[in-house]
Amino acid sequence: MFSLQRLLAKDDVFLDLLEACADEAKTSVKSLTAILRGDADMAKLDVFLGSERRERKLLKEIEEKLVRTFITGLEREDIEALSRALYKLVKTTEKFADRYRLVNDLVQGVDFKPQAVLIEEAVSILGEMIRDLRKLPPLERVKELNDRLEATEDAADKVVDGLVRDLYHANLPPGKFLARKDLYDLLEKLVDRCRDVGAIVTHIVLKNS
Repeated sequence: MFSLQRLLAKDDVFLDLLEACADEAKTSVKSLTAILRGDADMAKLDVFLGSERRERKLLKEIEEKLVRTFITGLEREDIEALSRALYKLVKTTEKFADRYRLVNDLVQGVDFKPQAVLIEEAVSILGEMIRDLRKLPPLERVKELNDRLEATEDAADKVVDGLVRDLYHANLPPGKFLARKDLYDLLEKLVDRCRDVGAIVTHIVLKNS
């Protein structure tokens, strides 16, 4: 354990970049949930393209540094897997924003606030998990955070299940039905992306405990 912690101390550049990826994901999600809550206007959707570009730039920087670095505290494949999972999270957020822009007139009056709360909670937990990697936390700490993340995912799944069930009985025009179903599916995928990141962090800590 001591030798690994010394390696991690020399590996600050990757931890810095991974934390930057997590911060970008959190910023992207907060921008999205502000729109879903009605606290921001549609013009704010333009921020997602910038978030995706910045996240892609961070991913490229991590990959380039991995090529040039001989020894890393965390295994190379774990660093790469974690950075790619965070990029997919931001990409899914951007995809939802783009779709929401296209079908906004078809989902007027739809309440996305319950999903917004759960997505914010999931991303906040992820931020804690990734920051904890800097000191290689006890396995119990990571399991506790991952349990909270999985509980958030379960709650989000129940919300979406209820919405989809109601949707099939709402007798909506086909366009409105498809618009809502598509956005519900993307929000569910967004929480799944959070779960994927949490699983990778848990695997990293478990492997190095």
